[in-house]
Amino acid sequence: MNKIRVAIIAGGRSSEHPISCISASGVLAAIDRSKFEPILIGITQSGTWIDMRQSDFERGSDGLSYVPEGGEKLIVDIHGIKDSKGSDLGIEIAFPLLHGAYGEDGTIQGLFEMAGIAYVGSGVLASAVAMDKSFAKPIYADFGLKVADGITVHQDNWNKSKDLEIAKIRALGFPIFIKPARSGSSRGTSKVRDESEISAALDDAFNYDPRVLVEAAVVGREIECAVLQIDSVATASVLGEVRVHPPHEFYDFEAKYLDGSTTFDIPANLAGPIASAISQAAITAFEALGCEGLARVDFFLSEDNQIIINELNTMPGFTPTSVFPALWEKTGKSYSQIITILLDSALSRQRNVIR
Repeated sequence: MNKIRVAIIAGGRSSEHPISCISASGVLAAIDRSKFEPILIGITQSGTWIDMRQSDFERGSDGLSYVPEGGEKLIVDIHGIKDSKGSDLGIEIAFPLLHGAYGEDGTIQGLFEMAGIAYVGSGVLASAVAMDKSFAKPIYADFGLKVADGITVHQDNWNKSKDLEIAKIRALGFPIFIKPARSGSSRGTSKVRDESEISAALDDAFNYDPRVLVEAAVVGREIECAVLQIDSVATASVLGEVRVHPPHEFYDFEAKYLDGSTTFDIPANLAGPIASAISQAAITAFEALGCEGLARVDFFLSEDNQIIINELNTMPGFTPTSVFPALWEKTGKSYSQIITILLDSALSRQRNVIR
């Protein structure tokens, strides 16, 4: 039997580059090699596509993995993916394990659509909308999901009229969270307790995105649900609860990836009706945005049991120990099985273009 050639694409130009590399290493180790032939392709932080079949990730000064800037460059355009000599790599499906900008935001999905390459995950529109929290929130609300009160601050408006923007933010009350509209892994996210902290938090968020979301803090539990399309049906996993320990006050980048300050309760200790309602809300969010393949949907459960959607990630962390695979393992699907489900699903679906 001829194996299906899969491009495992890692790295990318976003701040989540190293997390992508870890995800790709996990998939490479667990993919069913009796059915699939994986080819590792790296995208450097400067945006160069690298053939990594004969190389490995390099360790950065922060101890995390990165795609090496040196290496054999690939030729990538709407005609496909070729080596440096112009020979087509014969990629039948792409698994873009890219988080954040230029990978999870619809841009690389558009490239695959034009090149006629099947790919894992949501299409152009769903990826773009899910990535931009300020655009996704009104869609969730239209589908009956509760969202946190908030406003969007544009960097140009902030530079022109800081007093006006501060007045809008002050009206939300404190504490608030300030975060980039289109960043992930909580990069550039700050908890703000009073007006004196607003400027520094906005400046930090603007380092990642010129459009920033300011939201009223929700007091409650953080609950996550993994959604996987199985035979074209969006299916919810068991639920997990995120518990963040001191010194962290919320689920920021360091708590997620670096210092082990987070634990997960899987399954979450929830009453049956509440758990069912959250699972259904996750599927509703998935379908509201027109997602495909997979997503991790994050919620707050308030003290009075209101279910408030925080965000939906179309390409969640995919390391063997990440929340998405861990939730599905407890639901009865191994890491290797969900990789196969995703690849089979991507190969069988129709492309998103209009003919």
